[in-house]
Amino acid sequence: MKAYPDTSILASAYLQDGNSSLADQLIANFSASLVLSPFHDFELANTIELAVFRKQVNRSQANAAWKDFQTDLLHWPVTALPVDVFAKAAALARRRSARHGTRSLDMLHVAAAVALGAGIFLSLDGRQRRLARAEKLSIFPRIVTSSSAIATAPKR
Repeated sequence: MKAYPDTSILASAYLQDGNSSLADQLIANFSASLVLSPFHDFELANTIELAVFRKQVNRSQANAAWKDFQTDLLHWPVTALPVDVFAKAAALARRRSARHGTRSLDMLHVAAAVALGAGIFLSLDGRQRRLARAEKLSIFPRIVTSSSAIATAPKR
């Protein structure tokens, strides 16, 4: 079964934070079934650059994190998003946003996971996890005990 990691998982895997060990374990466990899209590339690039802006990492650390991600992408399939993914996200928003309070890009992640045929959704984000569960995706990790990440140094 395909596993779709959201940005919270990737950020914790490539930038050091309180969830890095958990993110590393999830990526290792699901490595053979990960499905990514160019959307991941965009979101992680922005997350890393925001960490620089917030002075959570320096330029050298950001470059190292980005290089590690690009190296790992050589081992994972990167699949183009279907052209109707935005329509699917809009329909999802109309069905679920008022109840779950999910942000637009998080809604797009769940729509992308469904569109790419993922049955497993990897996330540390509570709202996104609730939305993915409502869309019948299996959620990992099963329990999130620490808060979402604040980057402090490159992971790898």
